[in-house]
Amino acid sequence: MVKSRISEILTRGVEKIYPNQEALEKLLQQRKIRLYLGIDPTGSRFHLGHTIPLRKLQEFADLGHEAILLIGTGTVLVGDPSQRTEKRKQITESEIQKNIETWKQQAEKIVDFSKVQIKKNSDWLLKLTMKDLIGIASNISAVQLFKREMFQERLKRGDTVWAHETLYPLLQGYDSIALDVDLEIGGTDQTFNMLIGRELMQKMCGKEKYVLTVPMILGTDGKPMNKSSGNCIWLEDKPSEMYGKLMSIPDEQIDSYLELVTDISQDELDRAEELKPLDKKRLLALTVVKMYHGEEKAWQAQKGFESVFSKGGIPENIPTWELSGQDINLPEVLVDRGIIKSRSEARRLISQGGVTLNDRKLMKPETTLEKGILKVGKRIFIKIE
Repeated sequence: MVKSRISEILTRGVEKIYPNQEALEKLLQQRKIRLYLGIDPTGSRFHLGHTIPLRKLQEFADLGHEAILLIGTGTVLVGDPSQRTEKRKQITESEIQKNIETWKQQAEKIVDFSKVQIKKNSDWLLKLTMKDLIGIASNISAVQLFKREMFQERLKRGDTVWAHETLYPLLQGYDSIALDVDLEIGGTDQTFNMLIGRELMQKMCGKEKYVLTVPMILGTDGKPMNKSSGNCIWLEDKPSEMYGKLMSIPDEQIDSYLELVTDISQDELDRAEELKPLDKKRLLALTVVKMYHGEEKAWQAQKGFESVFSKGGIPENIPTWELSGQDINLPEVLVDRGIIKSRSEARRLISQGGVTLNDRKLMKPETTLEKGILKVGKRIFIKIE
């Protein structure tokens, strides 16, 4: 049973294992290992994309391995250049603390912290001396660091690659040494950084470190899920909003979502192949909302969605705002009342015709509301009185 469970952990929801799956599988059959997943606190919320490596970390913990969730309170000060076409804005200490305030509460929906440790890499990275940094850097060539694809793309455009950005993979790589791990888990966007850590472990400690990459899902618009793109499905989304977002993903993404973000068994996944895309999407939406909000709210979300989008109706018990006849700044109101997270996101939605009042598009931030139904995006309805 344990052998088959190990095989499943190393195949489902796994993109690639370095140096190879066979060697890691053999190690896992011989002894318990120490592994970690690192996440930089660049934002305050987790989306479904974050759950993929978190779920994989928990799978190892459930088999009795020593699992660590590492919060990158040190590396985030540098800023991960992975997948970035320009320099990442440097973050302040107060922003870091604000971002991680609710992290454990959100992660507890996926991770059992009686089995998974939490550590912060600022505990060792901020204590490194100049001698330490030189020693770490002496193991990796500058040419190797500058060969990163996103760096090469910047240089071709005539843009700058900043010196501190080249330090990032070295600092992330040192985490493996500080934690003395056997395995690191991360998204495919972290492959370069994790392999630098593997090389540092070999050269500085004479030890093998395995790397397991997990796929990354796309957002509701079919593009990489990114908090600045407005295409994320957040763990804190309300049941009806989460359900509606899942129903809006492109059909070609349904299978990857079912495999990567749900607990549906392989037999159930095989049976789901016979379903029509719409029915398969209903299965996905209902399953995910159940996971994060419970069965009752999931069924309510499904009922509400069917009422609105299948029958052309309006959800029951929508909020009422007494703003009729008032001159308002629409982005400000939408943010202040918790409908949209930022004014820039609200302005973008308005400019794209995504906010309507009685089916009339509100195209300007400054407007006067009349009585009726305000619709924000595809899933949010508010009664204006």
